Amino acid sequence: MSVYDAAFVDTQLSKRTSILGLRLWVVIGVLVGSIIVITLFLLSLCLTSRRRHHNKPRRAPAPTPTPTPPISKEILEIVHVPPPPPPPKALYSSGESRLAASVCETTSSRDSGPVGPQVSHLGWGRWYTLRELEAATNDFCEHNVIGEGGYGIVYRGLLPDATKVAVKNLLNNKGQAEREFKVEVEAIGRVRHKNLVRLLGYCVEGAYRMLVYEYVDNGNLEQWLHGDVGPVSPIKWDIRMKIILGTAKGLAYLHEGLEPKVVHRDVKSSNILLDRQWNPKVSDFGLAKLLSADHSYVTTRVMGTFGYVAPEYACTGMLTEKSDVYSFGILIMEIITGRSPVDYSKPQGEVNLIEWLKSMVGNRKSEEVVDPKLAEKPSSKSLKRALLVALRCVDPDAAKRPKVGHVIHMLEAEDLLSRDDQRIGGESSRSHRDYQLEDKDSRLDKRQIGGEITDQSEDDNTSSRYHPQPSRYR
Repeated sequence: MSVYDAAFVDTQLSKRTSILGLRLWVVIGVLVGSIIVITLFLLSLCLTSRRRHHNKPRRAPAPTPTPTPPISKEILEIVHVPPPPPPPKALYSSGESRLAASVCETTSSRDSGPVGPQVSHLGWGRWYTLRELEAATNDFCEHNVIGEGGYGIVYRGLLPDATKVAVKNLLNNKGQAEREFKVEVEAIGRVRHKNLVRLLGYCVEGAYRMLVYEYVDNGNLEQWLHGDVGPVSPIKWDIRMKIILGTAKGLAYLHEGLEPKVVHRDVKSSNILLDRQWNPKVSDFGLAKLLSADHSYVTTRVMGTFGYVAPEYACTGMLTEKSDVYSFGILIMEIITGRSPVDYSKPQGEVNLIEWLKSMVGNRKSEEVVDPKLAEKPSSKSLKRALLVALRCVDPDAAKRPKVGHVIHMLEAEDLLSRDDQRIGGESSRSHRDYQLEDKDSRLDKRQIGGEITDQSEDDNTSSRYHPQPSRYR
């Protein structure tokens, strides 16, 4: 290159440009530097992306998350409790896994829109959606309330197929709804007996726990004994004996017809429902306990109703079927006298039903204990037999109380002999067998120990004549 050319280039590069008055060589330098920087930046991005692409196959593929079933924490407590003794044949057949499956599907059904009638996976009944039960009870209208207790409210309901039901909405007080729900499903889910209220199905949605029963349309025994029924009770003596016998058959099925047996723990007049033919149905199994044969249960938490609880259960927590027998004895006394087990409105000495009745019997005033609202008084023989059964059932020694099956045989024998007397006629035509029974009853009034009616010879005779026959009370 000549000197002329070098001077020309230097002159041109030294000229000022219109870009901020910078010289041409400065602008060229800035552009070249910018291009280099951008090129390096793009190269770095390319290298980084390639490195990430090459590293991806080396990582283990992330596991696909499994959707969590929409089950509340409370339901898991139902599913994972320790299994009870061997399941009763008449209660449930496939364990609690079926309860879990039905609970899952019931809970998830809320999000899937309205569904038709669903068959329960427990093998009995069906589950109901909350929407169905709201419609049946008119949104749980107060007008449809037919019962209320410490564990829930019972509503009258009408299903779309015109079936009347009783819907028990359990109150979830510190998990009590979960416990009572599980107990009732296990205890009477598959039990079918004419003297036990039938559990038709259940509802589990969110925090709601509801049980659906058959509807018994004539109130409960407490209402007919202690309610405002007028000066004359519509429950005559023969109806009362029918109620006693039917209740005994229901309890006998729970104690002797199932394995493990079911101890109700809350036998009382308000839990005996009546239909239009005065047939009794034992209800409310929320406190029931499953016991294996020949086993007792000890608890530090005594459950039941004041006035009906057996003394050994209240004092020691020892629970057997004899605890139900004691409560049943109190119930018989209540039916005979029309009095509550404990009534503080009565004079001193009459507050406690057992003590008052024992005192009256001990003073040979048995006829005076009968409900004054009865228009027609019972026969002396029938009254003494009922009092004998009641006093034996409330024996302070649990071992001396009869089993409910034995009670049934005694009551049915009385019913049979009463029908024989009516068919044969007056005293002149009575058979020698009836004469002997009448003679025993006359001795019954004379043999009194500590205010209680006792007749050991009759007990031995009855036991030898009537052997246990489960089919009689099933």
